Amino acid sequence: MELTVNLGENSYPIYIENGILEKSGEYISRIFQGQRIMVISDDNVFPLYGPKVMDALKNFECHSLILPHGETTKDFQSLPEIYTALLEAKLTRSDLVIALGGGVIGDLAGFAAASYLRGVRLVQIPTSLLAQVDSSVGGKVAVDLPQGKNLVGAFFQPKMVLIDPEVLDTLPEHFIRDGMGEVIKYGCIKDAGLFDILCSHSSFEDLKPDLARIIAKCVDIKRIVVEADQFDTGERMLLNFGHTLAHTIEQHYHYERESHGEAVGIGMYQITRIAEQKGLTAPGCAEKIKKALEIYGLPSSCGLSVGDLTGAISLDKKNLNGHLNTVLLKDIGDSYAYPTDISFFKKEGTI
Repeated sequence: MELTVNLGENSYPIYIENGILEKSGEYISRIFQGQRIMVISDDNVFPLYGPKVMDALKNFECHSLILPHGETTKDFQSLPEIYTALLEAKLTRSDLVIALGGGVIGDLAGFAAASYLRGVRLVQIPTSLLAQVDSSVGGKVAVDLPQGKNLVGAFFQPKMVLIDPEVLDTLPEHFIRDGMGEVIKYGCIKDAGLFDILCSHSSFEDLKPDLARIIAKCVDIKRIVVEADQFDTGERMLLNFGHTLAHTIEQHYHYERESHGEAVGIGMYQITRIAEQKGLTAPGCAEKIKKALEIYGLPSSCGLSVGDLTGAISLDKKNLNGHLNTVLLKDIGDSYAYPTDISFFKKEGTI
């Protein structure tokens, strides 16, 4: 399956195909006629898929950099190591960086590609469900600061995205849950039909025969949103449903407890519960979200008081001049940005 993100001169194709890793060299040669490629990956993913990709790229001068896995790697301090590797490999602005991994590698390698020599070409090959349905598409690249997640970043569109659903067979269950948080989000914000499909299954294993179609549906929703709002000033904000609370939960536990998708699940349920109490969301939506989370083994609470999180919420990128644009649901499949401030959360106890 092929989709195209239409952004004028920044347009790029997304290919979704079982076994595409073995043909990645053929696909990349369609958009890259240079010489050198740097594959940036991590120590979980590269042993599984690095050799297959490197073999597919044998017609190029191919280098690799393998970083430690985990969110703590997406740190400003990781950048000098990446820049050094790119310099030692003699990559120029006519060369290419490939991000082979989950969302951490996609964000980190993407930011390095955006900033090295003021920008070298980038291809995303996402290997986690979360990265396949969300972070590999749309051009957001970033690193974390101690004060919060993704606080240093850029908009830098890839030249191509290659998605191989077969790589999910090796994903630990924890990372499947992580991705399903974002899949459920797409149903919540834009597609009640997708949400109903997810709720009609009993588990991820039960969903698997439909997985390629589900991935394509999520990617297509994101494509449409990104085309309408490349730089996140309007409709693209809807993709942040659940994220205001999620990022603060992740940061509170130093990215070592809830994964991103798990935290998004908590954020979606809790913010919808609060919005229902305020009459801003149709009754019953929160319970529908909770049911979907339960089907795919995702939590709906974390046991923190809102007071533990308000400091980090105040640093959220969507908090502008004291005004916080919070994404809410009118109903499942129908989302909107609600302008408020941090007091929206302050009367809440434990979430």
